[in-house]
Amino acid sequence: MESTRYQERLTPDNAALLLIDHQVGLFTGVRDIAVAELTHNVIGLANAARVLGVPTIVTATSPEMWGPTIPELTQALPGISIINRTTVNAFDEPRFAKAVAATGRKKLIIAGVSTEVCLALPAIYATGIGHDAYAVIDASGTFSETKRITGLLRMVQAGVVLTDYSTVAVEMLKDNASPKAGDLYGALDMPFAGLVGQLAGAFAKGR
Repeated sequence: MESTRYQERLTPDNAALLLIDHQVGLFTGVRDIAVAELTHNVIGLANAARVLGVPTIVTATSPEMWGPTIPELTQALPGISIINRTTVNAFDEPRFAKAVAATGRKKLIIAGVSTEVCLALPAIYATGIGHDAYAVIDASGTFSETKRITGLLRMVQAGVVLTDYSTVAVEMLKDNASPKAGDLYGALDMPFAGLVGQLAGAFAKGR
């Protein structure tokens, strides 16, 4: 490896979240992950970023063609300004590129629909201009298994880090003793984590 960037930790101070094209029309074509699961994971990721204070940028491509951003996401991020664009690669829209630069963050956590275009192309580009791109695979989706596999391979070849929605969040949390831990796990909405928390609380009361 050319550097130690793969070993550097994600933190709330060095990361930004980019949510690209989670739109109603595109969701109707997703076949590699259940749409309900995809929605759950995207919202969990957005809520976790909010809890941790991680800047979040949302964009939509040609909403007159692919529909609006899914309502669950706009409800999770009230007041957020969605950057509408026509470009295939989000970074080709100057307002998007400017918004990313304005965060001042080196590490970009990216999710998008579709995986091989809306996620992969910006992630590969971001890597090429010096960012560390983290592709959140389970908060992204696409229209066939072939598209999924080719998108993943292309990102790996380009040096993009593949990850999932809860791992990036708990890495940034760092310590389960953090006062934000309860809200973070609640945001991630992982059933097993909720059960563990309930058990821990029950045991603590019994001491």
